[in-house]
Amino acid sequence: MMLVRREFLQLAAGAAALPTLARDASAQGYPTRPVRLILGFPAGGSTDLVARIMAAWLSERLGQSVVVENKPGGGTNLAVQTTVNSSPDGYTLLFVTTTNAINATFYPTLPFNFLRDIEPVAGLVDLPFVMEVNPSVPAKTVAEFIAHAKANPGKINTASFGTGTISHLAWELFKLMTGVDTVHVPYHGGAPMVTDLIGGRVEAGIDALPNSLPHIRSGALRALAVTGPARSAAVPDVPTLGETVQGYEVSGWTGIGVPAGTPAAIVATLNREINAGLADARIAARLAEVGGRPIAVSAEEFGQLWRRDTDKWAKVVKFAAAKRE
Repeated sequence: MMLVRREFLQLAAGAAALPTLARDASAQGYPTRPVRLILGFPAGGSTDLVARIMAAWLSERLGQSVVVENKPGGGTNLAVQTTVNSSPDGYTLLFVTTTNAINATFYPTLPFNFLRDIEPVAGLVDLPFVMEVNPSVPAKTVAEFIAHAKANPGKINTASFGTGTISHLAWELFKLMTGVDTVHVPYHGGAPMVTDLIGGRVEAGIDALPNSLPHIRSGALRALAVTGPARSAAVPDVPTLGETVQGYEVSGWTGIGVPAGTPAAIVATLNREINAGLADARIAARLAEVGGRPIAVSAEEFGQLWRRDTDKWAKVVKFAAAKRE
């Protein structure tokens, strides 16, 4: 028997709503199996440490294991692509950093659009960065390093934890503002960079402070300056780079994202539990030990942060004419 028009439209509308209803139903019992947290850096670095602190917290709060999966490569783009290719069901999370905002301009032909394909969930911590040298380098201050580099143009190797990462762009900004000519040596993460810096295979590096802090305290590395707007409580005697190079400021935020289309209820659950972790005295103390400043914000506010930084670093990339190596 032929359906009347009203019945047909009702059935069509119901069918169209089925995917949404299915997602909502799956979100109600979330999570029912282990969750993976994709990280675009190797194990052992500061981002890996922050990721594992938060993964352990979420495992406790969600009642399911949250497993950190290290996928270094392509300046964190491999990790983003892995996440973009995953189902938007809350079982694949992405550890997001300032590097992702940089890559939107630094890599002009990416197979994804970060702002479109990754949805913000929550902030984690703002990590201070440090300019450091091997103790064999004669410079003990930023001014002395600038003089040393200018006396040896094109001979000083300056390391970063990856081409296109904030570590690399921090050097580009430094070169732009001081006029020094140094050779960029990229690594696949902070841990291998620091290993070579301690070994003297490169003279200087810019790294996330938590990653290098133990080596600075032991004397294996010499900190010249922190790159943020204020001195760090972790190394209070180390000046800001801006105290020597007026206007210089670089800091790096971290957070969590998910594939676009992830149910709002799951995003809300993750945001609530992550912010609870940042407010927990035990977690806050662990993050403070490595110099991390908590970023407890809504998903919307975190999205605004990474959109602002995407615009900011686009200008630096273009002005410095940074190119993939």
